[in-house]
Amino acid sequence: MASWTSWATEVTSSHRLQLGVTAVLSASLAATAVIGLQNARRLYNVHDLKDSIPDLDSPHDVEKINDFGGAVPEEIIESREDERSKALARRARLGDYDEDLIMEQLARNRVFLTDDGLAKLRKAFIIVVGCGGVGSHATAALVRSGCGRLRLIDFDQVTLSSLNRHAVATLADVGTPKVICLQKRLEHIAPWTHFDCQNQLFGANTADSQLSAWSDGQKPTFVIDAIDNIESKVALLHYCHKNKIPVISSMGAGCKSDPTRVFVGDISASTDDPLSRSTRRKLRALGVKDGIPVVFSSEKTGPGKAQLLPLPEEEFAKGQVKELGVLPDFRVRILPVLGTMPAVFGLCVANHVMLEITGYPHDYLPSKGREKMYDGILAQLQGLEERAAKFHGHDTLGLRIPLTSDDVGYLIEEVFHGRSIVSGLTTRLALTRWKKPEGAWIDTKTPGQKSDLLDFGDLVCMTKDEMLQHEKLVLQGGKAPEEVYDAKVIELRNKRRDEERNFRDQR
Repeated sequence: MASWTSWATEVTSSHRLQLGVTAVLSASLAATAVIGLQNARRLYNVHDLKDSIPDLDSPHDVEKINDFGGAVPEEIIESREDERSKALARRARLGDYDEDLIMEQLARNRVFLTDDGLAKLRKAFIIVVGCGGVGSHATAALVRSGCGRLRLIDFDQVTLSSLNRHAVATLADVGTPKVICLQKRLEHIAPWTHFDCQNQLFGANTADSQLSAWSDGQKPTFVIDAIDNIESKVALLHYCHKNKIPVISSMGAGCKSDPTRVFVGDISASTDDPLSRSTRRKLRALGVKDGIPVVFSSEKTGPGKAQLLPLPEEEFAKGQVKELGVLPDFRVRILPVLGTMPAVFGLCVANHVMLEITGYPHDYLPSKGREKMYDGILAQLQGLEERAAKFHGHDTLGLRIPLTSDDVGYLIEEVFHGRSIVSGLTTRLALTRWKKPEGAWIDTKTPGQKSDLLDFGDLVCMTKDEMLQHEKLVLQGGKAPEEVYDAKVIELRNKRRDEERNFRDQR
């Protein structure tokens, strides 16, 4: 007991020990205070956030809805930096900007394209239709490279989901029209660039005004199609082709991930892309087979790769699928998109446009040039139908089939994907009836003329040797196709027929 008392006396009288105890107590109190302050701040923030959420019956700021189903901001709030950039851009477009500074900024392009090439690009007037992932990257590249005039056309606004692939949009731009966002951000980079922003949907009925000349009469130098809606895309490409306006089109970047398989080529050479296939079909129906450069990916889908899944049954249950989209004929599903791929497509588009305008040497994949092959297949089909008519006792003099060389190209390329349904071979192809003709299949109502009532759905693609064997066994031998071919061939034929019917219904 005495030893304990003496030890306690020594401790209480130790100055150093007292300082240590005081430091420990102070640190504990400070830590407690910090933790308490953090908890209080967290509770305050949560309380503040909850208070900021209005009740369902409370008034709110978003009262206006535009024609496309999006909220219309009453005003676009600009930062001081944006205001200064806007003022600088106004002065620069009026000529109040040092030309030496512009040439210094474009120095790398200047030595690559030469003075003459850069001058052409600076005088160019380019129209970009579609300012999402692909269009924004194409626009940004053109502005950075010195393009003088840009007309931007898009009806949509920046959304949160846009930010994974848009070239310049930030969180502050969400809710802003995409065309305004591009101009605002790119004026920070090249204030001398002239913009004409049209927050509109492109359509066939507005093409004349939207693709019209600049205010001083300058006609478009080039048009960029970065639309992801089939009807608008086809309308734009057909208008440009008909009016001889240079145009390049971006096909689908959705579900793609391999940048080594992205090509610039003629639309007739684009493959393995549903958007490209649908666009080609509709353009072919309008008489446009080739002559339009496109950026496309030859990447094939496969196990484990992203793909557009079927619409869930509960969406169908809500009503007609067409009524679910923001606009008629617009998709009602979110496409899986890797943010890098639209950038690759957009930069390829801009690269091609710059080379074309400046005259820089370049090559791209040519059109397939299969017109002679289609003519040969059409002649074979004519001969096959005449033999079938003769076999069934008809006079073949003056017999005509209701197909053209373009129809043959459509069937071979778009319906049967350039392959025999029997062997999958791609050489020495032919078209033949699938079944023996029945009923009244030749129209003789017009004097001196016989019309073969042949329908697209009656035909299949085979090799020439397979076609001759098919003629012997089915068309003349009387066997049903089901007796000659296995279930896989029958299923493929029915699939191709149904696809063709669906496409014709859409046309």
